[in-house]
This record gives sequence, C-alpha cells and structure tokens, in this order.
Amino acid sequence: MLLSINWNPNPELFNLFGISIRYYGLLWAVGIFFAYVVVHYQFRDKKIEEKKFDPLFFYCFFGILIGARLGHCLFYDPGYYLSHFWEMILPIKFMPDGNWKFTGYEGLASHGAAIGIIAGLWYYSRKVSKKSIFWILDRAVIPIALAGFFIRTGNLMNSEIVGLPTNMPWGFRFMNSDLPNPELPRHPAQLYEAICYLFSFFVLMYLYWRTNVKKKMGFIFGAFLILIFSARFIIEFVKEVQEPWEAGMALNMGQILSIPFILAGIFMLWYSKKLPDEGEKKGKKGKG
Repeated sequence: MLLSINWNPNPELFNLFGISIRYYGLLWAVGIFFAYVVVHYQFRDKKIEEKKFDPLFFYCFFGILIGARLGHCLFYDPGYYLSHFWEMILPIKFMPDGNWKFTGYEGLASHGAAIGIIAGLWYYSRKVSKKSIFWILDRAVIPIALAGFFIRTGNLMNSEIVGLPTNMPWGFRFMNSDLPNPELPRHPAQLYEAICYLFSFFVLMYLYWRTNVKKKMGFIFGAFLILIFSARFIIEFVKEVQEPWEAGMALNMGQILSIPFILAGIFMLWYSKKLPDEGEKKGKKGKG
C-alpha cells in the first residue's frame, strides 16, 4: 500500500539558446494539435469547405491564449498587472535592475480561456462560417475538454496548482514546489482535474457520435459547461488557494467564477429545445 508519491520531475524538457522549453508548453501544444485534428475531422464529416475551417484554428488559439492570460491577470492579481501592463501582454518579467527575463506566461486562467474562446468562436461564426454560434460551439468544446487534460497534466509536471495536505495513500509530495513544507503529502488536484477533463471528453464524444443530441444545437455545449465547471467547482475544495487573499473565503475565486458557467450550461440544455434542429430553419424543415 502506497504511503505517498515523491513527485520531483524537472519541469524543463531542454534549454535552447537560453530559452527554457518546458513540459507545460509542450503539453499545451499537444493539446492544441489534437483539438485541431478532432475539429478538422468533424468539419470534414459535415463537408465544410477547407477555406472555412482553416481560420478556425487562428480564432481558437488566440481566443484561448488571450482570454486565459487576461483572466489570470484581471481575476487573480489585477493590482499588480494593471501597474505592470507589459508583463500582462508579453511572456517576460522586468527585473529590479532594469533588465528583463523571459518567463513564458506563468499565469493562465481556465475561466478566462473559456470566455476568450467563446468570444473568438462568436466572431468566427459571424465573419467566416456563417453558421450558428451554437453549431460551432457544439463541435469546438469536445476537443477543448481533451486539451484541458493535457494542460492540467502540464500543471502536474510543473508541480503547480497543488492540493491540500492529505493522508490518502495517493498523496503527492511536490518536492520541486515553492511550498513551505514540500515533503507534506498533498492531493494531486491537477491530476484529479486532468482525469475529469478526459472523462468529459469521452462523454461528449459519445454524445456527438452515438446519440442524436447533436441535432439539438447548444446541447453539447451546455453539457460541456456543466461537466467541466462542476468538476472544477468540486475539486477546488481540495486545492490550495492560488492567491493569499482567497484564504478564509467560503468559496474561492475559481468556484465563484465556475458558478455562472454551470448555470449557463443548465440554461443551454433548456434553451437547446427551443433552437431549431441542425439542418432545419424555424418553422420549416429542410436539409443542410
């Protein structure tokens, strides 16, 4: 029986001319790649023109990146980043001696990423695809759940977003973390989230390929919001707070931000019944 797991991987995969290439960045790229493959297959299955698919990656990638970065800066530490504007935009940190250091984007918030990608896909649906935003979202959110699995695995490799102390046999000792007592076994909260996101991906794939709910525009999007953000809400109970000012709060910022997404998901399951089925127009059935 395991007493705990010593977790001390080097987060740096290799160093290239002074630039650190980390597992986190690599896993981000892998997640984006698989998302691209899955959505591409969905679009080909619906015989969508390549010229309409190609811009989708651009809108998704930058929607996620910009939303995740701004979400972290403005939700969790607005005082610092509003006075260090360029550190919010660029992957650098200005040092006290006037020099700067490449750090990568050290803070990315999933709630901000969700807002960013919805905004990006809305713009894409209006300017490129000319399809309903709900038709686009129903397809895009499936691989986003898979990408979330890879991103949280990257957090695990970085020994960040750790859980509270635990006496469970699968507790992780995050030896490379900045925690005051790294030898103390903790919940591997990143792993919990990664597993939940992977489970959500398979549920959504099943709904899309094996049921008829995909004809109800917005249903899969609603299911995604409920699955992902309910998991996030629950797992936050065993996480260390990300910012000192969250200590003592009944619900932390991650939970507070998750509630509107869960409610939006419930609303979407109801609202999907009022939207026309895929291939139909209101009041008139047709093919398309």
